[in-house]
Amino acid sequence: MSHSSPRPRRFVKVAILTVSDTRSLATDSSGTFLQEALEQEGHQLVHRALVIDDIYQMRAVVSAWIADPEVEVILTTGGTGFTGRDSTPEALSPLFDKHIEGFGELFRQLSYTEIGTSTIQSRCLAGLANKTAIFCLPGSTGACKTGWNGIIREQLNSEFQPCNFVQHLGATAK
Repeated sequence: MSHSSPRPRRFVKVAILTVSDTRSLATDSSGTFLQEALEQEGHQLVHRALVIDDIYQMRAVVSAWIADPEVEVILTTGGTGFTGRDSTPEALSPLFDKHIEGFGELFRQLSYTEIGTSTIQSRCLAGLANKTAIFCLPGSTGACKTGWNGIIREQLNSEFQPCNFVQHLGATAK
């Protein structure tokens, strides 16, 4: 009986987009948290940007990253609430080839233990587009910690079982 040796852990290339009308890269604590968290796991940051909450600016940046073979994962923070300017779901969900329905459901379940029923106002979402995973998180640093620690970190770990998203990303996607 032959045993195949386990594959070494594969790390991914990530882009971070902050959606905000009020922050700058210098004051973007949510984007900074995500960058530090992904780098601590061994992943590589390949792009980081900030745009105002504008559907077309978001689509332009994310579309370019989806087309870039160097980007395997896109993390966005901001624009997922219910204010008049919050438009991340409207901007990005049309770009998805497949929606990751369970992401928003699980995020809100985890968030409920932290902020109670206020989590119902989170419209966070995720999807796959051109073999690129896109996770759209709320703008607060606490919400980014919840999403990263509770879901995304494990799903970007190629060793996590029984399944993870790494197998669906970039050149290794089946």
